[in-house]
Amino acid sequence: MTRDSCTLCGLPTPEPPVTGGDDVDGAFCCRGCMEVARTLEDPAAMDAAGAADSLDTGADTTDVDGEAAFLSVSGMHCATCEAFVEAQATDTEGVRAASASYPTETLKVTYDPETVDREAVRAAVDGLGYSATERDGDAAADDDESEVGRLLVGGFFGMMTMLWYVLFLYPAYLDVPSAAQLLDLGGLAGSYLLANVWLMATVVLAYTGYPLFRGAYVSLRAGHPNMDLLVGIAAGAAYVFSTATILTGGREVYFDVAIVVVLAVTVGDYYEGRVKRAAAGRLADLTEERVDDATRRRADGTTETVAIEELQAGDEVVVGTGERIPVDGVVTSGSATVDESLVTGESTPVGATPGDDAVGGAVVTDGRLVVVVGDDAASTLDRVVRVLWDVQSARPGVQRLVDRVAAVFVPLVVVLAGVAGGWHLLAGGAAANEALLVGLSVLVVSCPCALGLATPLAVARGVQEALDGGVVVTDVSAFEAAPAVDTVVFDKTGTLTTGEMRVRDVVGDDGVLARAAAVEQYADHPVAAAITDDATPAGDIDDFERVPGRGVAGSLAVRPDGAAAAADAPRVVAGNRALFDDRGWRVPEAYAERAGDARANGNVPVFVGWDGEARGVVVAGDRPRDEWTDVVSALDADGRDVVVVTGDDPEAAARFRDHDAIAAVFAGVPPEGKTEAVRSLRADGETVAMVGDGVNDAPALAAADLGVALDHAALAADAADAVVTTEDLGAVPRVFALTDATNGRIRQNLAWAFCYNAIAVPLAVAGVLNPLFAAGAMTVSSLLVVGNSTRSLLDDGVAGP
Repeated sequence: MTRDSCTLCGLPTPEPPVTGGDDVDGAFCCRGCMEVARTLEDPAAMDAAGAADSLDTGADTTDVDGEAAFLSVSGMHCATCEAFVEAQATDTEGVRAASASYPTETLKVTYDPETVDREAVRAAVDGLGYSATERDGDAAADDDESEVGRLLVGGFFGMMTMLWYVLFLYPAYLDVPSAAQLLDLGGLAGSYLLANVWLMATVVLAYTGYPLFRGAYVSLRAGHPNMDLLVGIAAGAAYVFSTATILTGGREVYFDVAIVVVLAVTVGDYYEGRVKRAAAGRLADLTEERVDDATRRRADGTTETVAIEELQAGDEVVVGTGERIPVDGVVTSGSATVDESLVTGESTPVGATPGDDAVGGAVVTDGRLVVVVGDDAASTLDRVVRVLWDVQSARPGVQRLVDRVAAVFVPLVVVLAGVAGGWHLLAGGAAANEALLVGLSVLVVSCPCALGLATPLAVARGVQEALDGGVVVTDVSAFEAAPAVDTVVFDKTGTLTTGEMRVRDVVGDDGVLARAAAVEQYADHPVAAAITDDATPAGDIDDFERVPGRGVAGSLAVRPDGAAAAADAPRVVAGNRALFDDRGWRVPEAYAERAGDARANGNVPVFVGWDGEARGVVVAGDRPRDEWTDVVSALDADGRDVVVVTGDDPEAAARFRDHDAIAAVFAGVPPEGKTEAVRSLRADGETVAMVGDGVNDAPALAAADLGVALDHAALAADAADAVVTTEDLGAVPRVFALTDATNGRIRQNLAWAFCYNAIAVPLAVAGVLNPLFAAGAMTVSSLLVVGNSTRSLLDDGVAGP
């Protein structure tokens, strides 16, 4: 049985635990975790708070007692939203801590279940445009449809309003001769026209602009001024001023300014939102793999089906072929072949016999086990999901530049508008309405439409070109993190290797592979599949025998041509050395040495024999990808350290340890250990990218500054910032090149936006620009950003796919 927790990853340690002697303090669950701790740092010095700090969480929920709920919250689009949602949650009685992340739309709430239930926690967050659902819900689709509807309505009424301006209002404002004007604004028809314009502008601001004004209100409530506040003030001031003008009999209104501001920012937010929702990974696919029920054995030997939550330490559960082990524990009886790849990344199946540890979430592919439930009655697969949820609910460490300057820029512009208007009124002798127009011009010309569009449009272009090259960029943080990456951590199985077992070598008598295929065609594990894929069975099998964890046997009953085999057809045995030793069959030394070499290289040897003797060895293994050496060499040439972390045995990673471009290799590391290895590297001041493919890699992908998933395994893709969909490892260096170029494009856009404000704001303060020209200048600035964003990134030197 297990007892204490691993110093590095928190998994239970065996008895006795793995230790590092005088080199490193602590007790570990496996040698892989011990080697990570020995190489990187003393994990005992890195407490939970330190790990949380490395993720820059908004609220440290690591050591808070209580039950955790993970909610999906749609409607968050900035750091202010995070602070507001956290405050809404923690203001609820019984909620002890909350941590929100707007890029992944995730809120982690720790609460006292005796004081408040999950539904009350969810209801506390609902409102003001935020919608909270269980983390595996599908609110993102509804949120996307809502935004599209707002854009369609706003676009229609906005175009109608601008048509009225072009046909009737602009000619009057530009002093076109009365004879050339289509309508006299001073008459009843003019009043009717202005009333229509007011009504349509009201629809645009109230419906399409609702999220912006909601964001402005939230920023005031949270005490964090953001760009929504400045947009809301500019659009709202233009609308209120124009409404007041109509009510007082005036005719020069600026509803067009309000509409242009709202629509320009809404379009930019829509593009940004689509990218953000792609990063808000759903865990539904993995949740389907989790076990809800277990077959528990009673004291009288009968069995019953119970919910996982009812299992307690010491209970015995029965697991048959094709079933998942429900929780971690120890095998007490039975033997089986177990596929642990989903949760550990181990590419080859392992044998399980009495006394072996059983990993919750692993699949029994061949045999039957009775497992005693461990002390914490938990599943390794559940822990993988929990670690990922914890990481995804942490606040990103890098915020967009516009969010960082908002706290200073917004109050400054508001004060500047008031000072400019007051100066023109008091010192310049301007009329009150003229002074108001100066202040309004300052607000409008400062409206950050260009700033708001700078990032999402550049990101949209980067996402499009990445997609053309077989890469899906799912999180805008990738464009900030990638250029700064110092260390690239690779998973081995399925990333540097193909992840598929194939026959690598056959040694022995003629017919060894065909006879092995004959008996393995009835087995159900990756090595058997590799053998049967590579050869035509020598015939059908009679009297088939499965020896769980060791191999298979059977007599050839039918030859490939359909004829019956001879009555004395030999019995064929295929399996490991223990199977042959149990039967007393001889294993020639040459075959034993070849099997040893195969194991040393991380491959799986299968002895094949008949007539009481091993007649050959079939070696199966996971083949390295052809391009792996070029990829690690390219990253090393760019000045980045390359580290390999794998759940496989050290022998399976030997070829990677010998490569000059690889700085370190950690083998035998469980999923939690991979995550802690990434966190430890980050705690050392490194900017870390993680490249992986499997479910077990998902927490490490999410914990890294940049996560790159190879292929689109559901949970790995959800946790990653970029997903390579073509199974081309060579796309990984292109991810860095593309994100670097996109990051440069964002900086160009922001530089232009700030330069525009540096020129236009002083002109507005001086009274040179009226609100109409200010809106025009703002629109031109936004169009320049749009044009720059839509240019091909190939112009910036990114190699094509």
